[in-house]
Amino acid sequence: MDVGDKGEAQALQAGFRLAMRQLAGGVCAITVGVDEDRGGLVATSVTSLSVDPPALLVCVNRSASAWPLIRRHRHFGVSLLARRHLLFARRFSGQDGAQGAARYENAAWETAETGAPLLADAIVAFDCQVEELIERHSHGIVIGRVRSITPVREAEVLVYLRGKYAGVDV
Repeated sequence: MDVGDKGEAQALQAGFRLAMRQLAGGVCAITVGVDEDRGGLVATSVTSLSVDPPALLVCVNRSASAWPLIRRHRHFGVSLLARRHLLFARRFSGQDGAQGAARYENAAWETAETGAPLLADAIVAFDCQVEELIERHSHGIVIGRVRSITPVREAEVLVYLRGKYAGVDV
């Protein structure tokens, strides 16, 4: 690849990032691990894969600290965040420098059947067992078989759009 090609590739990547920021996504805390060997991240790349059996698909950057935890523990939680969780979302995404188990401070947690931590007051939370990991490009595609779901709570959903968090209530 020559210098011109590299510049074109970088421009395409920048354009892709900008274009994808136009797609609003529900903000979820992806949680994994137990005790001090836990971590997590904030993701908008969570989607339903199947109803029969219930399964979710989550995309995780393979450079994220949570990636080796998902590979090792083979379980994860997905907690859909409400607008009231804005400060938590910033901390859990590492914006305040919190890493690993420190990201879990100042929030109430429940331990799911698989051992995954679930945010106690999430709008809804899914307990998932890793069914398959597919490594593609910079990310890992995580297919999780849903083992349990918490009851849905009515609240203003936290979304991410154009590089910012916002609350949505319909």
